Amino acid sequence: MILENKHIILFDGVCNLCNTTIQYVIKYDTYDRFRFAHLQSDVGKKLLGNNKVDTTKTDSIVLINKGGVYLKSTAALKIASQLGFPRNILAIFLIVPAFIRHRIYDFVANNRYKWYGKQESCMMPTPELKKKFLS
Repeated sequence: MILENKHIILFDGVCNLCNTTIQYVIKYDTYDRFRFAHLQSDVGKKLLGNNKVDTTKTDSIVLINKGGVYLKSTAALKIASQLGFPRNILAIFLIVPAFIRHRIYDFVANNRYKWYGKQESCMMPTPELKKKFLS
């Protein structure tokens, strides 16, 4: 699979909020910019290791692209910036200092299973979406 010029999103494959968010990204990824992998998958673990991501500092979303590795709210906002109008307007929140954004993000991330639930296993993409998932 060719990943040149693709943004890779690693996400918590058992989190209902994360899965719903990824489905939203897929729906609005009109330029086919993103590829996906579960954080729990072998490829996800390999990408985390290759990019020296401290897994104790994030367990919900990671964005990897040629610009670098982004975590937490920075990852979410950079993803939104690629989804076209009006979703890309959310990128304005990148001006808010990361320590503030990350606190809000961490609050939601720490409660995501309680509020949105958790699946027993990672989401399996449909056959038509399989090409967007790294394996």
